This record gives sequence, structure tokens and C-alpha cells, in this order.
Amino acid sequence: MENIREKYYKKALPTMKKEFGLKNDLEVPRITKVVVNTGIGKFIKDSSSVEEIQKALTAVTGQKAIMVKTRKSIAGFKTRAGLEVGVKVTLRGPRMWSFLEKLVGAAMPRIRDFRGIKLTSVDSNGNLNIGLKEHTIFPEILPESVKNIFSLQVNVTTNVRNRDMGIALFRNLGFPIEHK
Repeated sequence: MENIREKYYKKALPTMKKEFGLKNDLEVPRITKVVVNTGIGKFIKDSSSVEEIQKALTAVTGQKAIMVKTRKSIAGFKTRAGLEVGVKVTLRGPRMWSFLEKLVGAAMPRIRDFRGIKLTSVDSNGNLNIGLKEHTIFPEILPESVKNIFSLQVNVTTNVRNRDMGIALFRNLGFPIEHK
């Protein structure tokens, strides 16, 4: 079975060049980075839970997760500038391709009642934004050893010019995107 990176070069690149009338390989849209993040709002005071979330995100992505701090104070959210409110990982290169392979091939089929990624998940710039309700769908996480289940957001950033090209790119790569 070929992985997503091989699909990009063998299937998506020639198909999209033909479909959109592109002359050069470098004109064809590609994925530039993947950002995986989660908020730690309800676990903020419990440092062991925050550490567990950080370790789980590191295990899932294969790269050390960093803490995200607020930029300014917002009284309505009870946050002060510099307060750590999230954990994120930015993936590029081989780790990005590896994570996408794991997401599409192993994690998404484990989602209960999964019918595909909605078309509204692709924005006007061709970027894909997926919200996952449980981190336990990833094969690295053992559900028996998890104390706190948390949700994730996965942002797949592309260098696409429009939404239609983004949808075509993800479909050619084998992402389970719903049809109209």
C-alpha cells in the first residue's frame, strides 16, 4: 500500500496538472504544514493532567509539544497575558507525512459513526480544519491508561489558490471527504 507522500507524487501531481491546466510541477498545490493543537482550559490548575496531555500529543505526533501562552488579558475568559492555555505541535517534512498517514489510515477509521470529512472543513484558501473529539483514536494511545480524554484540532495548511483546488488535492491524496 502506498503512503500519502507517494500518492501525492504518483497520482495527485499528474491528475491536478491535467485537471487545472497547470504547466509546471511547482504550480501544483501541496501541503506545507500540519498544526495539531488542544486547549487545556479545564485542566489548567492540574499540572499532572497538563503533563499527560503534553505527553499524549508528543506520542501521537512524534514531535515535542509546546505550551501556548495568551497574548493579552481577557476578563470574560479569566485569562491574563502569559497564562499557558494550550498545547500545540507544528509538523513539516517527513513527520508531517507520517502523521497524515496515521490520521487518514489508522485514526479516522476508528472514529465512531464517521461518514467522512465535511466539505465545510475546507476553507476558502484550501486549508483543511478537522476537530477530533477524542485523542484515544490514535494507535499510540492506550485507552486503559488514559485519565483525561481531550479533543484535538488538526489544521492542514496548503499553498492552494482556491477552495476547489484544496478539495481536489485532499481527495487525490485519499482523504475521506464527503461528496456533494
